[in-house]
Amino acid sequence: MSTTFSRRAGILLHPTSLPGANGIGEIGAEALRFVDRLADAGVTIWQVLPLGPTGYGDSPYQCFSAFAGNPLLIEVAGDGTPFPDALVAFGDVIPHKRRLLDALVARTPRDAAYDRFVAANADWLPDYALFMALKHAHGGVSWTDWEPGAALRAPAALTAWRAKLASEIEQIQVEQFLFYTQYFALKRACAEKGIEIMGDVPIYVAHDSADVWVNRALFKLEADGRPTVQAGVPPDYFSETGQLWGNPIYDWDAMQRDGYRWWVRRMKAAFDLFDIVRLDHFRGFEAFWEVPGNAENAINGRWVNGPGVSLFRAIHAALGPRSIVAENLGLITPEVEALRQACDYPGMAILQFAFGGDGSAKDFKPHNYPRNRVVYTGTHDNDTAIGWWSSTGEGDSTRASDDVAREKDYAMRYLGTDGREMHWTLIRWVLASVADTAIIPLQDVLGLGTDARMNLPGRPSGNWQFRFTWDQLTPAHLTRLADLVRLYDRQPARAS
Repeated sequence: MSTTFSRRAGILLHPTSLPGANGIGEIGAEALRFVDRLADAGVTIWQVLPLGPTGYGDSPYQCFSAFAGNPLLIEVAGDGTPFPDALVAFGDVIPHKRRLLDALVARTPRDAAYDRFVAANADWLPDYALFMALKHAHGGVSWTDWEPGAALRAPAALTAWRAKLASEIEQIQVEQFLFYTQYFALKRACAEKGIEIMGDVPIYVAHDSADVWVNRALFKLEADGRPTVQAGVPPDYFSETGQLWGNPIYDWDAMQRDGYRWWVRRMKAAFDLFDIVRLDHFRGFEAFWEVPGNAENAINGRWVNGPGVSLFRAIHAALGPRSIVAENLGLITPEVEALRQACDYPGMAILQFAFGGDGSAKDFKPHNYPRNRVVYTGTHDNDTAIGWWSSTGEGDSTRASDDVAREKDYAMRYLGTDGREMHWTLIRWVLASVADTAIIPLQDVLGLGTDARMNLPGRPSGNWQFRFTWDQLTPAHLTRLADLVRLYDRQPARAS
């Protein structure tokens, strides 16, 4: 069900992490400049995180829609307001961008191109725009706390609200028009340079989203719309109490009865944006950790069977073969691997995980990689390579300090290094491996420490803030990376 992956190299960097004048990365000129730098290094994959509109916690994995774009990524002319260069101060950036976006929307013509966009996206855009307008009208609270007619989508109430909020609804639609116009210009520029965009599709959607509000019958919810059960993972490397995500669980039986239409629409929209899709938390499609809706942590959950191969057969039947990567990390059973192999999706391996004492570490050692694998020094959920190597195990995971010492000793022997420039050692090993696809977070190319970490699972705040500056990404970095990409035959002949 998947297309064949060629031998290539990629960089992982979310667009919010780009430099720029407005305190957050945008998908305009600075993104185009980054694409040029990727091409200089012979890199042909740019991996990003979900691009949807973010809500509480600023997480790209908790979006108000699985179909809309994040308006904070829209390029707008700056007004000289100073912001930190090395992080996204969301609390200051959001109202700043809101003011600039309001002005940009006001001067954007509602022309034929806008009308075509609205018509082409009629299956999600009006519902999303109404959802966001209603959310603003109710002070930003979750949809379950709106007035009952709006919360439960009573037809008469929605008609009245659409009339009352017509101006706000149009503004939100124009923002989406601007986002997609800029994004597709960026995607065309990538294609011209031989670069494909790899994007993330989280298995779950946020409860406070247009997706759940519009499609309540497809989720396990109480009569008032609150989750009956919620998603998470059991205790793991990152947390002794597991991870409680709060996302509602799909009613997979209901989805199967209509041929998984919502999921087919979602994947089609994803492939409009991306050339390659990484399915986050793939193991949840085989079996997922279900936690009571009122639970305070993820310890007391249970494993429940997911949709299995029937979902992916439906997607394949509707869309044909596509480039899909299965994020098969965590507690992976033979059943999960059987599902991945039945779909013929490459799995993932994280080099940082290769040196621990548990039995799963063998799958992350380069000498065990199969060709059909996407390998990383680390992902957005890991510490940076330098941060990982500098760690004593205190506070960043469930590892004890003596475990960390053993891991480091084994890593030096395995990698044949004294520990200096560990980030380049890890980069060399993933690029040299037989795995078809090797992807490196930009933080590791730059040799940045824990302060540049993108996300620490389970940490309630301080995530998703990393930004780099152009003076950090020097010609020497690009030359060194390009040399390794060429040395290990990861640069296609068409790239210059």
